[in-house]
Amino acid sequence: MRILGVDFGERRIGLAISDVSGTLAVPLKAVKSFSSFEEAIEAVGAEIEFLMLEEDGLGAVVVGLPFGLDGKIHRQTDRVKTFGKALSQRVSIPVEFQDERLSSREAERVLALREKDWRKRKKKLDAVAAAVFLQEYLNRQEG
Repeated sequence: MRILGVDFGERRIGLAISDVSGTLAVPLKAVKSFSSFEEAIEAVGAEIEFLMLEEDGLGAVVVGLPFGLDGKIHRQTDRVKTFGKALSQRVSIPVEFQDERLSSREAERVLALREKDWRKRKKKLDAVAAAVFLQEYLNRQEG
């Protein structure tokens, strides 16, 4: 079963998905943020339900949890925890958290190698960041 990575942000929500074997994470898409917290949960929940119906299914969701570089709680940490808990009540598959420290920085580095236009990179950044921390999650499951 595949696993979905969710990078919850104020401006955009990045989505990434694993392959069926749970070995490789790839960016899926970024969706705009919504006017309300509930609207965001509903939209991501609907996306999850859609992916669950596909042939390869969906077995779990991993939400990126922001921490500061020192490992301390970030200003967004509580908001993301609340989002993840609400999402777990909305969908019928497990929702877990993964430390997302430096995932945006790594995503920017990777995108800069392929795309010189920062406007185009910005549109892809959240989905690539989700793929970065989802890959870390997948690697941790293997070992």
